[in-house]
Amino acid sequence: MTTEIKAPQLPESVPDGTIATWYKNVGEKVSRDDLLVDIETDKVVIEVVAPDDGVLAEILKVSGETITSNEAIAKFEVGTEGEVSANPSAQVDAALNETVRAPTAVESTAPSPAARKLIEENSLAVNEISGTGKDGRITKEDVVYHLSAQSSTTPKSSEGVPAQEVSISSEGRVEERVPMSRLRAKVAERLLTATQTTAMLTTFNEVNMQPVMDIRAKYKDEFEKAHDGVRLGFMSFFVRASIEALKRFPAVNASIDGNDIVYHGYQDIGVAVSSPRGLVVPVLRNADNMGLARVEKEIRNFGEKARDGKLAIEEMTGGTFTISNGGVFGSLLSTPILNPPQTAILGMHKIQERPMAVNGEVRVLPMMYLALSYDHRMIDGKEAVQFLVTIKDLLEDPTRLILEI
Repeated sequence: MTTEIKAPQLPESVPDGTIATWYKNVGEKVSRDDLLVDIETDKVVIEVVAPDDGVLAEILKVSGETITSNEAIAKFEVGTEGEVSANPSAQVDAALNETVRAPTAVESTAPSPAARKLIEENSLAVNEISGTGKDGRITKEDVVYHLSAQSSTTPKSSEGVPAQEVSISSEGRVEERVPMSRLRAKVAERLLTATQTTAMLTTFNEVNMQPVMDIRAKYKDEFEKAHDGVRLGFMSFFVRASIEALKRFPAVNASIDGNDIVYHGYQDIGVAVSSPRGLVVPVLRNADNMGLARVEKEIRNFGEKARDGKLAIEEMTGGTFTISNGGVFGSLLSTPILNPPQTAILGMHKIQERPMAVNGEVRVLPMMYLALSYDHRMIDGKEAVQFLVTIKDLLEDPTRLILEI
């Protein structure tokens, strides 16, 4: 029995999607719930699985094609025995390996020095290259021509898997061109829009992380035992400090909608997370009601989902304020870009030991630079600076977080 495999119902905020990767070939036997294809949208990647045991009979939408909700993308034979085809990626690799081999000894005439350099750089077989130089000598131009011929005659990958597009420069260097993912393209579009449509300004301060580090060192083991393996990190302190600061400076928690200012009576904190497909910002809903353990647990779950491409669209929509932690990658100082329609974003950075003057004495302290980028149309410089100083004071004296002072 032949059935159609259709794209899932997409949310209203996502008009269409793009076929990203087919994991099964036409004629390949699959089992129920086997992953067939990834559909990439502007926000998330949606997995489509096999509805039953059977064979993938036909692919109607190949990689790169745009699809809409409930559109047929393939045909499926339920319970039909089929021969297992080779994995598409393996076919591509085999095709490339067939044309890219380790250098072998020269059978007739040696290549010129320039040609030999290109042959070694591209791991070519000398006996496959035709020489047009004197006495059949292989020239640089012969190698460039051979590389160009390879890129044009390399077998296309199987249906549903985009072929690698290889180009050869005049110097004989190989370049690969791949399409930008929808998610990365959307992130680029939003970042460009933010820089062009907002009056973005950044203010900086620094915070002594010693008090937070002391609390973490003293209670991390007990905290982990009490909260079922949840580890006490730094991010939860910043989330809680940001929430208290947002309550005191509601303009930083607001957004601009046309000519209107929308003040939010809640704190939904977006946490920027790096994923293999690009930057995503899942949101901690009603973060004001979360303790440190709940914040740490949610952030850990977001990180795992982002890595596996499992974040749902609902988990990344909304948000009234964003925190970005470039410090995990070693960034010492940066200017984060706004996440519209939000009017501010906090940038965390690397904790770096530096000599600081404390009560007339020089001490080495673990310091972190903080950056607050904000929309100057909505937030005045005074508010922005006071907001950042509030976060600094709360982190340098965490007791304030408990007493809410």
